[in-house]
Amino acid sequence: MNLVAGIDAGTQSLKVVVYDPAARGLVATASVPLGLISGEDGRREQQPADWVAAMRTCFDCIDPAVRAGVVALAVSGQQHGFVPVDAHGQVLAPAKLWCDTSTTAECTQIMDRLGGAERTIELAGNPILAGYTASKLPWTKTHRPDAYARLATILLPHDYLNFVLTGQCFCEWGDASGTGWLDVRTRTWLKDLLRATDADRDLADCLPPIAAPDALFDIDPAMATQLGLPATVKVAVGGGDNMMAAIGTGCVEEGRLAMSLGTSGTLFAYSDTPVVDPAGAWAAFCSSTGGWLPLICTMNCTVATEQVAKAFGFSTREGDAHLHATPPGADGLVMLPFLNGERTPDLPLGKGVLAGLDPTNFSTAHLYRAAMEGATYSLKYGFDAFVRAGMAFDRIVLTGGGSNSAAWRQLVADVFGLPVDVPAQSEGAAFGAALQALWAIGRAGGDGASIADIARTHVAVDPALSTRPDPTRAAAYAAAYARFLRYLDAVTPLQRG
Repeated sequence: MNLVAGIDAGTQSLKVVVYDPAARGLVATASVPLGLISGEDGRREQQPADWVAAMRTCFDCIDPAVRAGVVALAVSGQQHGFVPVDAHGQVLAPAKLWCDTSTTAECTQIMDRLGGAERTIELAGNPILAGYTASKLPWTKTHRPDAYARLATILLPHDYLNFVLTGQCFCEWGDASGTGWLDVRTRTWLKDLLRATDADRDLADCLPPIAAPDALFDIDPAMATQLGLPATVKVAVGGGDNMMAAIGTGCVEEGRLAMSLGTSGTLFAYSDTPVVDPAGAWAAFCSSTGGWLPLICTMNCTVATEQVAKAFGFSTREGDAHLHATPPGADGLVMLPFLNGERTPDLPLGKGVLAGLDPTNFSTAHLYRAAMEGATYSLKYGFDAFVRAGMAFDRIVLTGGGSNSAAWRQLVADVFGLPVDVPAQSEGAAFGAALQALWAIGRAGGDGASIADIARTHVAVDPALSTRPDPTRAAAYAAAYARFLRYLDAVTPLQRG
């Protein structure tokens, strides 16, 4: 068997999938939950050692005969995180994550040194937003000076796991574009941005080299033994979780819109050319396959529905019943689900808001619907920016944990007015990483198939999960979305103050 594996290190869990390209099916899956270190100042951190331990546990759960058949693997990792490493490869502090909002002031400081947000976008294609890697460096310099003084290499979460797997430090265009330091148009590091982040040292010395999208590296023999993998396994470059989900949903050629309903919510569409918005309405990222990936990110998606379910003592698996028990618009109840601050809309210091309560909608079912609708409306807010820029789509490919909910699939179809398809492989990021490994190992062997060819061959839609808009609900959702926008306009001055 020539199998490929995908590793996805997310916020809530680390997952491993093993894929059989010949049979076109997964032969193994494993998942281990991850803890989160939180602080009232907006800190959201994890211990990189926990990712490594979870990776080992996942492989331990997979049949040794399956592991023996793996020829290549790739890592998907949550974007933007900062793993500080010393000259000996030792981690110096907990990793600050994408959902960390403690560095909001540092974002402003960096951009002010460059002449403001507009000038930053002119230079790099993106502003420095809360959560991006760049702002984590001056925060660390102030709050963890000993770690900062010993810093030798800046790694993102997926870079760190690649380092553990191969013993080599490298990054790739997709995940690197989420640091804030990369000019996404030319795919080069920007000295001006690095200097604005820290004028006292040359941070370029801390950045790993950028590997080509189809590059392959040898696995470290000791790590292969620990994971029960052959010493001949090759490690592909991998990428950020959204970049890998783009591969796993087939969003590697123009005209496709993918939506991920995970802890965060994302919308992304592949482009052959850079797609930069002068106002920074979306993230102008590179893809991990040689193109670009304009992306909308919300920081509160399934976290909102999970919090409501937890508060009222039920499982989100029971959530669909609450949707069916309530009408579109939740009888006027509105939730702005900004529990972790928010990126779209840009409210890093934002808080959740529940509005429109009255005796008819003060129920568990209404609150759950308001959470699901609020998370979906935040994504619609970003989608509207894509539409204003002239982008057009004929369907949405849905992935992430929220896609398992039939009610949420229907809600997305109704709110966006587009058909919704769901890939047969539900773990989009991990599966995408496996497909990238398949593509890279094929090219190394002389196979000229493009990543789009690979996606067309291996990414299938589950017809039983496809959903179409219900026109009888369109007016109710349009009115509810307009109400959401009115509340958003009202609270924005308060949450930016």
